Amino acid sequence: MRLILNIIWLIFGGLWLALGYFLAGIICFVLIVTIPFGFAAFRIGVYALWPFGYTVVDKPGPRPGAAIGNVIWLLVAGIWLAIGHVLTAIAMAITIIGIPLAIANIKLIPVSLLPLGKEIVPSDQPFAGVSR
Repeated sequence: MRLILNIIWLIFGGLWLALGYFLAGIICFVLIVTIPFGFAAFRIGVYALWPFGYTVVDKPGPRPGAAIGNVIWLLVAGIWLAIGHVLTAIAMAITIIGIPLAIANIKLIPVSLLPLGKEIVPSDQPFAGVSR
């Protein structure tokens, strides 16, 4: 079932969403100072390509740099990305087949708001949803 949902997701928006995150990551790498944001954008882009079967967890340990970076990300890009995901989820939820896709879009909101200090792991991994 995950495979079918991932293929439908890829066709109806996942590819374009991932390409947008990859483009943002490349721009962040070119600007050099924003390289940590580039890594985050690539991580989100890979997650946006194939979201079913994966979940986002916090990386273990204190991360003061990630907290500062997340505040900057939230103000510059995070809020706009989250709004885009909400609007896209609403549009996808109009049809019955689009409801799982809308849920996947909603799953992307937390990591698009605060991406630093996060890790994307398979959902079937033991303790995948529990911070280590």
